[in-house]
Amino acid sequence: MTTTTTPDIDARFMDLALCLARRGVGSTSPNPSVGCIIVREDLNHRIVGRGWTQPGGRPHAETQALERAGSQARGATAYVTLEPCSHHGQTPPCSRALIDAGIARCVIAMEDPHAKVSGQGVAALKDAAIEVSVGTGLQQAAHINRGFLSCVHDDRPFITLKTATSLDGKIATRTGQSKWITGEQSRAMAHGLRARHDAILCAMGTVRSDDPMLNCRLPGLADKSPVRIVLDPRLEISTGSALVKSARDIPLWLITGPQADPESRDKLASLGVKVLKTVIDQHGRTDLVALMQRLASEGLTRILVEGGAELSASFHDAGLIDEFVWFRAPFIMGGDGLSAIAGVSVKNLIDAARLTRTESMELGDDVMERYEKTSRAGGQ
Repeated sequence: MTTTTTPDIDARFMDLALCLARRGVGSTSPNPSVGCIIVREDLNHRIVGRGWTQPGGRPHAETQALERAGSQARGATAYVTLEPCSHHGQTPPCSRALIDAGIARCVIAMEDPHAKVSGQGVAALKDAAIEVSVGTGLQQAAHINRGFLSCVHDDRPFITLKTATSLDGKIATRTGQSKWITGEQSRAMAHGLRARHDAILCAMGTVRSDDPMLNCRLPGLADKSPVRIVLDPRLEISTGSALVKSARDIPLWLITGPQADPESRDKLASLGVKVLKTVIDQHGRTDLVALMQRLASEGLTRILVEGGAELSASFHDAGLIDEFVWFRAPFIMGGDGLSAIAGVSVKNLIDAARLTRTESMELGDDVMERYEKTSRAGGQ
């Protein structure tokens, strides 16, 4: 079949596939979130099938799109945001499904770096005489699957630190008052962040002071609440806390150390809590690098940290923060307020971690900014 597409047409349909892929972000772990569009070029480029990775990672996007396309998939072009899998897991290979459906052409945003795929899906398609193009929408596809790629390349989830502060970077007054620093629009966006992550993580200090639920409370998104993770080395959490009382409805994982009481562990487990033992350092604190590796092995790819000043500093010092989401309210607390990231001390500017602002948005009177790590000031 002779194709009649142009780069502009490919980009347009890949954009649609990428939009579908974004629907699954935060709900497909441990699998990546993928979108797929099936297009008939001989029918004035009509879309005959579409799909995206479903919650829990199955069914895959290609399977959904092919089911919707039916017999119209034969001779069509498939636009897929990630290289179709080529191995048998809990589902048959998507590359085989595309071949069996008679797809004539496959446009792929990026190759899958996972060792079980890593070019094998592309090779299988080419071996079946399917025309393959790779690279359209590459950067967008990589951004959507930052968590999956982080687990593949760095053996840990992608980590976002979220904080809400006054204009001078304080998260609480000297007496500990912190509700509410930012307005309703900022809080709603923060709940949207939770829905787009596999897990939300805090330490016991937050649990003691706020007794939080750590769920997503946006209308229609209650089922998008992430796994709640609490660093609790001695299993001090109360069985009457909001987190424990809701553990059967929304997963709650407690991260503990060897000194935790076995009876407390058994009691919490009987209430639906998952208790994970991890490495504790010489100061009695959780080894965050080892923990992130453990959480990756548990299938988590994107983690939102909503901690206090000490936890934020610990993640910063460990070099684990990939993205900062900073909500800033238009008032001043003053020097005796609690800083967002406590305990970080930089003597020389050249040693300061440099950030790149990737987004800025007004939310009522507040401002939300996103930053990603770049390099150190003297690293140019």
